[in-house]
Amino acid sequence: MAIDDLRDLDRRAVRASVDVLTGAAGLDLTRPTPCAGWNLGELLAHMTVQHHGFAAAAEGNGADPAVWRPAPPGADPVGAYVAAADRVVTAFADPAVPERTLVLPEISDRLTFPAAQAIGFHFIDYVVHGWDLARALGRPYELDPELAPAALAVARQVPDGERRLRPGASFAPGLPVSPDAPVLDQILALLGRSPAWPD
Repeated sequence: MAIDDLRDLDRRAVRASVDVLTGAAGLDLTRPTPCAGWNLGELLAHMTVQHHGFAAAAEGNGADPAVWRPAPPGADPVGAYVAAADRVVTAFADPAVPERTLVLPEISDRLTFPAAQAIGFHFIDYVVHGWDLARALGRPYELDPELAPAALAVARQVPDGERRLRPGASFAPGLPVSPDAPVLDQILALLGRSPAWPD
């Protein structure tokens, strides 16, 4: 897929996650989420720092461990998230990004990644995390039909197996899913989320 298409898809996935938080003042940060072991505050902190980390990587500073270190929630976690979302979208839009390789130590401490591949990682993460937020908040979440085919293609490329059982793995092992299931359900199951959560 062309990097400009990926940047557009990623921007739309990130904006959808921001939309889920619109009007969510006074969040109960102790709410459970589909991310095993993380409450809403921890999920939001993770999502915020990942935006900053990927933005720093796009800017050539991904090797600095400080940019990947989550901060405790401040007085306005939603505002902090929105600012981080704006930052990563802006960083990916830089005309020089397509020629760069990105350092993403949370994915590999040995490899660097072409910008298009790195943006693909970010894109699928925020399709899923947008759903995570919506479920935690009891809000609706519909995957943009124009994002769905690309997100499913990326989800199918994410390696499964024992590596997903390691501490800090991005996704849990995949779950069985019918090829006739809705596309979002297929994506979630491939990446270890139960579409029926919290049932």
